Amino acid sequence: MHEKLKQDDFRGRVAFVGETLGPLFLQDPVKGDAQTVFAAIADLDPLQAGCEWPFVDDASAQRLLGLMVEGLGKGIDDDALVWEYRRLFVGPAKKPAPPWGSVYTDRECVVFGESTLALRRWMRENGIERTTDEKTPEDHIGLMLVLLAWLAANKSELIEPYLQDHVLTWSSHFLDQLAEAAEHPFYEGLALLAKESLEGLQRELDLEVAYPRYYR
Repeated sequence: MHEKLKQDDFRGRVAFVGETLGPLFLQDPVKGDAQTVFAAIADLDPLQAGCEWPFVDDASAQRLLGLMVEGLGKGIDDDALVWEYRRLFVGPAKKPAPPWGSVYTDRECVVFGESTLALRRWMRENGIERTTDEKTPEDHIGLMLVLLAWLAANKSELIEPYLQDHVLTWSSHFLDQLAEAAEHPFYEGLALLAKESLEGLQRELDLEVAYPRYYR
């Protein structure tokens, strides 16, 4: 029973990270289902919430949640916040840090590169249905965090290979670039909190990752 409780606690922490952070990469603050997540972040006490954030040491979590709360200080419909999301993730201008894995790991720096197709094959082999249309690459960081949460709830035995082979291979590299490119405290904090959460999860699971060459 004690071991089951530990496993349930671990799965719950993994699901929390994916469910909380994933939507913040996928939607701007004034559209879609992510509004409730943005509002919940805005109401946080960073000092208290940082002590409870999974896989990240308290001081780092407090600092990064503090950046995110600061960035939401003018409301989730603040023009600067909305436009920063669109600058980073939508365009039409060239994105300073594209959110797809194959942009960094494919020699041609393209979406739908080999790493995208490898993830698609892995999902198919493990009976994981796509939640997006065929035109949306599966290796968008937001989608991958949401999938991490889904695995925690439904196929927890796949968490390790998913992280080891498909997420951690590029996530820190990308999230460092995103934090550097961000011109708004919310998205700088989001990028670094996601990075530290995934790296903390890597340490907890003691995962050895074969890092590829990065082309961007």
